[in-house]
Amino acid sequence: MARIGLLPVTDGRDYVQRDVHDHVERSAARLAGVLRDSGHEVFVSPEQVGSNSLAVSQARWVADRHPDITILHHSVWTFPHFTALAAESTPGPLLLVANIDPRFPGMVGMLAGGGALDQLGRTHARAWGDLEDPAVRERILTHVRAASAVTGLRGSTFGRVGGRPMGMYTATANTDQWMRTFGVDVEEIDQWEVVRRSENAGQKRVTAAREWLEKHAAAVHYDGDRLTPQLLERQIRTYYAMRELIDEWNLDFSGIKGQPELTANFCTMDVAEAFLNDPYDWEGPKDTHVTSTEADMDAALTMQILKLLTGDPVLFADVRHYHADKDVWDLCNSGQHATWYAARSDDPAENMRHVSLHPEVFYFPAGGASVQHLAAPGEMTFARLTRHDGAYRMHVMRGGFETYDEETNERMMRASTWEWPHAFASLNCQAEEFLSKFGANHIHAVPGDHVAELHAVCAQLGIRYDGFGDAAGFGDARGERTVA
Repeated sequence: MARIGLLPVTDGRDYVQRDVHDHVERSAARLAGVLRDSGHEVFVSPEQVGSNSLAVSQARWVADRHPDITILHHSVWTFPHFTALAAESTPGPLLLVANIDPRFPGMVGMLAGGGALDQLGRTHARAWGDLEDPAVRERILTHVRAASAVTGLRGSTFGRVGGRPMGMYTATANTDQWMRTFGVDVEEIDQWEVVRRSENAGQKRVTAAREWLEKHAAAVHYDGDRLTPQLLERQIRTYYAMRELIDEWNLDFSGIKGQPELTANFCTMDVAEAFLNDPYDWEGPKDTHVTSTEADMDAALTMQILKLLTGDPVLFADVRHYHADKDVWDLCNSGQHATWYAARSDDPAENMRHVSLHPEVFYFPAGGASVQHLAAPGEMTFARLTRHDGAYRMHVMRGGFETYDEETNERMMRASTWEWPHAFASLNCQAEEFLSKFGANHIHAVPGDHVAELHAVCAQLGIRYDGFGDAAGFGDARGERTVA
């Protein structure tokens, strides 16, 4: 649910205001009703914006309600300086909405006001049309959802457990830039805290968790070496250690370095990362807590944006292999995928029956369980924040997950690291474009088509939208515009 401020703007001439007052009020009430029917909270300014002083006072009244987005509604001709003054008094994302009605030139008012904001360099978006049209409503709600995600980022804290992993430039970011661009702070936490706090969980609680995994997973493949009940319990203890750190430091999302210190000397963080990203654990339903492996900061930030947009668990994976014969990518990373992706069911048992725990491979001598499964098929949106010459951009593409017959699935999984979780991804772009342009080894995904929202998020954050394939030209001729 978003908090929305609504400012109905009107004509500046008092004798015109008298004639259009009821129309402006009805039009604003209709828009407010559409937004409320979609589950959002709407604050309509007490007075219509019909003078320079009202532009300031009503915008400040709305701003005092701390909206995620402010909408300036143009249902008649409006004086452009009202829009400029209101925007000056309104922090945060801004959307201009206009009716299309030949009797009342609201579109003209939006264009004049929007042009003024262009000259002032004030970022805003525009949407227009008849509210009875579902496409028009969706345009408006797209910007509302994007604003809710952008506002949800601001004031949040990322917990960075460990430093840069294995020399990965793309896994680290400038904390000053994060605060300036996204409003996110970074709390630095040593990995020793995970080791130290892992002893805090009571044995009864840890045993119950292990038994739940043994009962609900398709199989737990103990081998007496890399995976034993004791090692699995150690991994469970790291999960509880992370939950303790999250609560103590008020972390909104996190990343764990893991390699090589923990993976070589203690255990892998696969179980902890998978279930932190899940909407449940062995103790029942819970909120997802976005957690990136290898403490990848821009990965976690991308994932947090996708979570705030959709509410769904977010996939984290390496772009591991390209099956050219099928034009399909194997997205595979050691144990990172939330188990929810195995079936995308609200029932944890349904997901877990597709999940197997395997002994870790030679990369991780400390051992533990790798949380293996194959992602269920369906439409997906893929995204990744990266930087080019210090400036942020977001790679975005449409696509989907695919599965095949059992023999084919097995053969394709064994082509890389069989013991790890896999997602066979078909991307709506050419492999040459992807490999030439994609600026990281990690990629992220959520179910459904959220390209429009990500386009709006980028505009509101002031970063470059970088669409691939059929997402490259998004926004053209769709009855909406975002201006930076």
